[in-house]
Amino acid sequence: MVVLIVVLVVIVLVALGLVASYNRFVSQRNAVQNAWADVDTELKRRYDLVPNLVSTVQGYAAHERGVFEEVARARSAAQSAQGPAAASAAEGPFVAALGRLMAVAENYPELKANQNFLQLQATLGDTEDRINSSRRVYNANVQQFNRRIQAFPSNIIAGLFHFTPADFFHLDEATRATVGEAPKVDFSAITSGVYGQPAPAPSSGPGPAPAAAPSEADPGT
Repeated sequence: MVVLIVVLVVIVLVALGLVASYNRFVSQRNAVQNAWADVDTELKRRYDLVPNLVSTVQGYAAHERGVFEEVARARSAAQSAQGPAAASAAEGPFVAALGRLMAVAENYPELKANQNFLQLQATLGDTEDRINSSRRVYNANVQQFNRRIQAFPSNIIAGLFHFTPADFFHLDEATRATVGEAPKVDFSAITSGVYGQPAPAPSSGPGPAPAAAPSEADPGT
């Protein structure tokens, strides 16, 4: 009788452990999905900003058609990407194309002084910060979830109930190199430039340059 009671207690404890482990897997999977929804929302917010940004730059540099077409193609591919793995693959080309668009803008002092363009830059920089923050939260949730799938004995529950590892959202090293080559892809620099002290980048007008502001860097650099 005692043996039977002990066996029943062990069975109940194992069953409770299985239920607890399963429920934790469900909770972690939901956390991963919710975190990805936050990332996806910010990505879409950025994609929605791009047409206005392109339109503004086109008003000053209409001849840069190749850059505009590249941004449009990269944006379309990024928008159609489904899930973290596909979004990661599309992110690099999109950010690189956007960087080349910002490099074009650097060649037009009048554009850099345009209030609409400055506002778009500020919003884009803020959105990029939100994306990075959401991405860190998502990847942290994925890391915890995947670790439990691989660890013993929770991997047994994962196998029984078909919990599979989630994809991280990141750029591979090749993509990082491509993005790194594109100027003005660092949106933190854009944000500080807009909210800090935006140098008005004087045009080549007549008259000698004033001798003031010796501490400032040459605005032309």
